[in-house]
Amino acid sequence: MAETGSTVEMKFENILKEIGGFGPFQIAIIILMCAPLIVLPCHFLLNNFIAVVPPHRCDISTLGAGGLFRNVTLEQRLTVSLPVREDGVPKSCEMFATPQFQLLANSSDSADLPTVQCQSGWVYDNSTFTSTLATEWDLVCDRKSLTQTTGTIFFFGVMIGTIAFGFLCDKYGRKNTLLASYIMVTVSGFASAFANSYILFAVLRFLTGFGLAGITINSIVLSIEWVDTSHRSFIGVIGSLSWSAGNMLLAGFAFLVTDWRTLIMTVTAPVGFAVLTWWWVPESARWLLAHGKVESAQIYLDKCAKFNKRQKVSSNLKLESLSNIEKKDKNYTYLHLIKTPKMRRLTLLTGIVWYGVASTYYGISFNISRFGLNIYLTHFIYAAIEVPAKLMIYFLINIFGRRKCQAGTLLLTGICIAINLFLPQGLWHVRAGVAILGKGLSEASFTTVFLYTTELYPTVVRQNGMGYTNFMCRLGMLVAPLILLLEDVWTALPQVILGSVAITSGLVALLLPETLNVRLPETIDDVEKPRGNEVSSHFAESAAVFPESKSTTDI
Repeated sequence: MAETGSTVEMKFENILKEIGGFGPFQIAIIILMCAPLIVLPCHFLLNNFIAVVPPHRCDISTLGAGGLFRNVTLEQRLTVSLPVREDGVPKSCEMFATPQFQLLANSSDSADLPTVQCQSGWVYDNSTFTSTLATEWDLVCDRKSLTQTTGTIFFFGVMIGTIAFGFLCDKYGRKNTLLASYIMVTVSGFASAFANSYILFAVLRFLTGFGLAGITINSIVLSIEWVDTSHRSFIGVIGSLSWSAGNMLLAGFAFLVTDWRTLIMTVTAPVGFAVLTWWWVPESARWLLAHGKVESAQIYLDKCAKFNKRQKVSSNLKLESLSNIEKKDKNYTYLHLIKTPKMRRLTLLTGIVWYGVASTYYGISFNISRFGLNIYLTHFIYAAIEVPAKLMIYFLINIFGRRKCQAGTLLLTGICIAINLFLPQGLWHVRAGVAILGKGLSEASFTTVFLYTTELYPTVVRQNGMGYTNFMCRLGMLVAPLILLLEDVWTALPQVILGSVAITSGLVALLLPETLNVRLPETIDDVEKPRGNEVSSHFAESAAVFPESKSTTDI
């Protein structure tokens, strides 16, 4: 079976070499895929802005019934109507049952006065946001958790969509399922901006996440399957930097558009543009050959050759034989990840690491309002730090190795989170600096885990392995917003959990084998009975599969 897989790769690589494995045709595909890739972080991290709970207080208008407040200033009304916290700020969820006019003479005697929950709704500070989910449906106080729950529902949609579209894109082709994804995201995205109830909005966000999973899978796979092995690492860089670019743009969009409905439409609009450009996206020739559609593959390969100003494929017989080999190489399932002892161990360890990486990254990314900085600036800096982090890790993994970089970045991320637990709130500039460093390290761990995982799993089950680890990644993303809700139990609890998860997964990463300059495993036997640390003749292929995973990085 290993022979079959390498023969397929060799033969298709030879065809790409004939027609141009990286030329104007491939660059056009990359450009067509950039718009949807940039949209991904805008939706994945959208809750940072649409789910913000602005400062608020009880509406005290009912307490002034009968003209009680006729000759009283607004400041005096608040004094006699609202209890205050230790810092002197009015409490957000409580009010006095009746006006306490004696407080105008001595406001310090309010501790033992009877209070009730807000009776007539809330008054919100709209100086930063015109409207958010919280102000739209009063998701504050006892209902505060519902704002973060929308994030969990969205990521649940992404998780289910990953499973569904993984099957659909193999059965019906990359191009057709990409169009279905575009349409689903466009329709559900714009519809969610007009939702008139929380439940309807949550359902539409689930469908948006479901559709975005299809864009994630198909856009990067289409790009990869049309380029030769030596240029696939470039696709990884582009896909990764597209995420960072979209992440930085989100801060700008949110700064300019302060209404949550308009912001959703703004970040969804590029997908509508992508629908118009879909007609120029080619189907994967690899997929067509794997499904015996030789004539269709011939058409697209000829288009590629013409666009790249190269000769057409020299022999149709070559495509026929390649198609027959491709169709044979489909005998492995997810069960093969746990059938043998060392594969079970590998599957368990990589699952823990992926969960830790995703949970930590998104836990930090969603926590942008605790450092005294403007949230737009914090989000932008969090996004910008990812660029040097990505570029740095591309070099370090080839110097120190994958295992040390994976474990090191996770452990250092956990240490940064732990440091901020002990720094006083007054040192906000130091806390912000440590948090930004932690964010960069968490991105570095995300970048590393993709390359590392593709080198750990043998060729015959590599796609199954990546599918499983992506599922664990989605699980970590789904849980991250729920972890942040635990601050109502104890303010520091989310950070304790995130720091512990990062450190634990970092220690688990130390149990994985090193893959730097080691021949890549091709069969399950290569994992069960390693042949030693030979330098792989196919080592460059690790870069070939690395970008494929970047379809879901940070994602």
